[in-house]
Amino acid sequence: MDNLPVSGQRLWDSLMEMARIGATPKGGCNRQALTDLDGEARHLLRRWCEALGLAMTVDRVGNMAFRREGTDPARRPVAIGSHLDTQPTGGRFDGVLGVLAGLEALRALDEAGVRTRAPILLVNWTNEEGARFSPPMMGSGVAVGVLTEEEVLAKTDPAGAVFGRELARIGWRGEADPAWARDLAAYFELHIEQGPLLEAEGATIGVVTGASAQAWFEVTVEGAEAHGGNGMAMRRDALVAAALMIAAVEGIALEHGGNGTVGRLTLSPDSRNVVPGRVWFTVDLRHPDEAGLDRMVRALRTRIGAIAAARRVAATVAPFWSSPATPFDPTLVGHVRAAAEARGYAHRDMPTGIGHDAVYLARAVPTAMIFVPCHGGLSHNEAESITPDWAEAGCRVLADAVLAAAERA
Repeated sequence: MDNLPVSGQRLWDSLMEMARIGATPKGGCNRQALTDLDGEARHLLRRWCEALGLAMTVDRVGNMAFRREGTDPARRPVAIGSHLDTQPTGGRFDGVLGVLAGLEALRALDEAGVRTRAPILLVNWTNEEGARFSPPMMGSGVAVGVLTEEEVLAKTDPAGAVFGRELARIGWRGEADPAWARDLAAYFELHIEQGPLLEAEGATIGVVTGASAQAWFEVTVEGAEAHGGNGMAMRRDALVAAALMIAAVEGIALEHGGNGTVGRLTLSPDSRNVVPGRVWFTVDLRHPDEAGLDRMVRALRTRIGAIAAARRVAATVAPFWSSPATPFDPTLVGHVRAAAEARGYAHRDMPTGIGHDAVYLARAVPTAMIFVPCHGGLSHNEAESITPDWAEAGCRVLADAVLAAAERA
């Protein structure tokens, strides 16, 4: 444990100042990727980092990295990161806590005059949320080679705006090769839990051991349009069939000990007195291990097929995106656990069932995550909240773990 002058108040003030960018009437944030508000948030982070003398690099997909030099030119950097973009009705802490806690750790190192052997990078990854442009975690995905730069730059949002053009429009398309991240010695990410376990157990720190497997699908149901006055027996109602399928997603998740979500749905012709002939919806399945996820996927296909046959409709289940179960680096996880123990914080080991930039980074470099509680486990919601004490505790554990990896000079 190192007695760095981490300031919980300064961290909280930074969080509240950033939260004003894209503030919503209900106390949350709408700062979606590559909007003008995202650009404004990036400028604020840049001003704070330049005040510390950190050198900024921006790569071709907009990932921002701020470098604090180390004393050993041969050492690869240790990185701290997360994201500034939010959901349309997002909170004030999802993602941004990890970025600004990293900033506070660097401020504390600077104030204490502490030098590290390895350089330290503070990173803001582009479009972690996937709210405006899908899939999620695009910046980190390109950085480690999971996604290609070309496919990401060509992605469009629902209004037809092109990712690469929007990135250039807000002034944050850089020139650096995104592959810089593959040369990191270590990566740490602090995040709110986005679940209820830590708060329910009275624990302050979650030591994240790895990430669950995920699979996303797009389901299309084809029935037949009909007048709303026609008899019920002859209908091939795509929406009723889809409703049964959506209920099946929840049942599959409960039966298999995983998670299942339908987050988007469209129907056609979308008229008050016409039986829907076509429905499209998304499915997000998650499970702590690959075998469990495979069982869920098989069950999804079987039940959708059975419902389609019973309702006399056609249904296709198309894969959209997937991420395997991902363990985090035991040595870095050990640094996090040791920091929590040394500071006397109640803590527990836990996996994450949620995608984070750290999940992609772990495919290429040693990675660890730290969780702090959020009230009621609420996230992706304007009412998302944490306490200043939780934020400070997470920041102190983050700073200690990073210093252990970068090594005091």
